[in-house]
Amino acid sequence: MEPIRMGMTGAAVEDVQDRLASMDYEIDEAERASQTYGESTAACVAAFRSAFGLGTGNEVDEHTWATLVDESHVLGDRTLYLRLPNFHGRDVRDLQLALNVLGFSCGAVDGYFGAHTESALKRFQESVGILPDGMGFSDTIDAIWRLHHVWQGKPAAGPHPTGDMGFARAAKVLESTPLSIAAEDPISRNVAGRIWNLASATSDASRLSLAERADDVRDEDACVLVLATADNEPSSGAHNVVVEDGDAASLAKQVRTAWRSAREGTPVVRVELPGTSAYDGSFTSREAQSLAVLLLDAICLAFSE
Repeated sequence: MEPIRMGMTGAAVEDVQDRLASMDYEIDEAERASQTYGESTAACVAAFRSAFGLGTGNEVDEHTWATLVDESHVLGDRTLYLRLPNFHGRDVRDLQLALNVLGFSCGAVDGYFGAHTESALKRFQESVGILPDGMGFSDTIDAIWRLHHVWQGKPAAGPHPTGDMGFARAAKVLESTPLSIAAEDPISRNVAGRIWNLASATSDASRLSLAERADDVRDEDACVLVLATADNEPSSGAHNVVVEDGDAASLAKQVRTAWRSAREGTPVVRVELPGTSAYDGSFTSREAQSLAVLLLDAICLAFSE
């Protein structure tokens, strides 16, 4: 990007000023009204760069802009969940601080929504009676904010454990077991992509791979998992299992049984997704992400023994 610097005017300058103002940097009102990059705007940018280790100077280069965007996110502005690349910014840092103070340790407050943060968020959700899917939708963030008088402005007692918190076993399975995942239709491909994203975010050494078709497998694959809706007929030679009650342990048992029953070649396990056969356009990103979380948990459980 072209640096934003002294003397410039317009929407880009206004955006910089608005983001700085949201972090309590004081910019001259006349400069804000005219969208002018004047002396007070430059002074605030210089202070911001110094505070975040971005070197000396008073212009907004690409690195400064990226940091400015990160730091202007307020908790609740966006839905936070485990993905690759990780969400990062002030809102993630505030979430981590809140979870640590409230007793749901996510490790160091580093501003990156990684596997420890997801695990801590799940435990918080469970404690307040929210579906423990590890996703920061409005119901979860509202519950966090309702407890702001407990956590806001307070340091969390440490050290914060970062040992086996559920996902550690998942990471071990993903790193040791080569698996391919394919899909038969658009909805299933959406969920499959989210599973791959979650697996990659859990461990950068994950051996779970996306495949175009069930027969597009790698020599080393222990199993091929094919996601499908109920509208499609099961493929010949595939062992069919159905996601019924949202229980990862039950689904894992089905997958493990189907996998072990294969007599030769690479086992193919077809996983039929729930509630999607009569798709009417209402299948939401939250439902897709919840299914992806459930299925990844079940896959890791199935291949952990």
